[in-house]
Amino acid sequence: MSDLIPRIQAFAAQYAADTVAIRRHLHAHPELSFEETNTAAFVAQELRKLGLTPQPIANTGVLALIEGQPGGPTIALRADMDALPITEANDVPYKSTNPGVMHACGHDVHTASLLGAARILNELKGEFKGTIKLMFQPGEERLPGGASLMIQEGVLENPAVGHVLGQHVFPHLPAGKIGLRPGRYMASTDELYLTIKGKGGHGAMPEMNLDPVLVAAHIIVAAQQIVSRRANPKIPSVLSFGKVIANGATNVIPNEVYLEGTFRTLNEEWRAEAHQHLRQLCEGLAASMGAVCELEIRHGYPYLENEPALTARVRAAAEQYLGPENVVELDQWMAAEDFAYFSQAAPACFYRLGTRHEDGRFAASVHTPTFDIDEQALATGPGLMAWLAVQELAANQ
Repeated sequence: MSDLIPRIQAFAAQYAADTVAIRRHLHAHPELSFEETNTAAFVAQELRKLGLTPQPIANTGVLALIEGQPGGPTIALRADMDALPITEANDVPYKSTNPGVMHACGHDVHTASLLGAARILNELKGEFKGTIKLMFQPGEERLPGGASLMIQEGVLENPAVGHVLGQHVFPHLPAGKIGLRPGRYMASTDELYLTIKGKGGHGAMPEMNLDPVLVAAHIIVAAQQIVSRRANPKIPSVLSFGKVIANGATNVIPNEVYLEGTFRTLNEEWRAEAHQHLRQLCEGLAASMGAVCELEIRHGYPYLENEPALTARVRAAAEQYLGPENVVELDQWMAAEDFAYFSQAAPACFYRLGTRHEDGRFAASVHTPTFDIDEQALATGPGLMAWLAVQELAANQ
């Protein structure tokens, strides 16, 4: 199969300008989670140009099949399509035209790469045995996550998917390189919403009040013992509060304090146990101080598992395509991704696509107003994904 590499690389180079144009169009027209109507229509249009038959799924998702020679396995390739509620600060010709919405997490890159890979694979479909399922997913950035909805609607069935591959931009690596990690790679994520109710009043008369600000402060500090003293030190865990609203004044104690936070880990059993500890601590501590704490835990994405055997095959294939020096192993990362749902439902591998320039440009982190990519990454992403798909089909005959 290695004789396909120069052909795939030639196709990727031939179509590179089109892939960049697609990415720029998507970047200029971002849409928020579960609102990707125009994006889905654009993707479907591009798939029809290849002679494929796109189907809607999960409302604003798109599904299509590339069918090679009959009798082989089915694998899935995934790209997410949604953008973030961020105002873009980049001054580029393809700057977002949708105020307050930006492709700040690279989903435009993912979608353009998968369309580019589809174009290459469609050229080669007479030379591999099996089926490639193209999954263009909505709503990665917002619970319950578009991946979970697609799975509920049967995206991994008819035909049944044996393995799932996905990629994500990574500004910490230069374009032309990828990173991956076998086993547990990314964290689960849960959203925490706390309302602490006391009795407000004049700040000069604390004895007449029940100060929810003080109670909230104790909860914020005490909750950290769940990570430092309840968690097994071998299990990565993060508990952070990022929003605190105590709407009083210099001399006004409010009736309520509102907190929002996140809990993340890489172990589902500990995750459930930590939820119980957190509830007991917040409610019990508030009660011991005479207040009430109402805690809502919104159960988010599970942890992301890169199946070791599949990830080893992906690494070997990537080293063939890019050279061993351009494939690196990553550390665990406590960010979350709803690709994790696919990794819980089927053997999966989620790898990172370098997008930084060697001279340091395009190093801004994802989820920031200045995020952008070295578009040389689009010379790597589509061809590599096509090669990995062909290799994986061959490995599972």
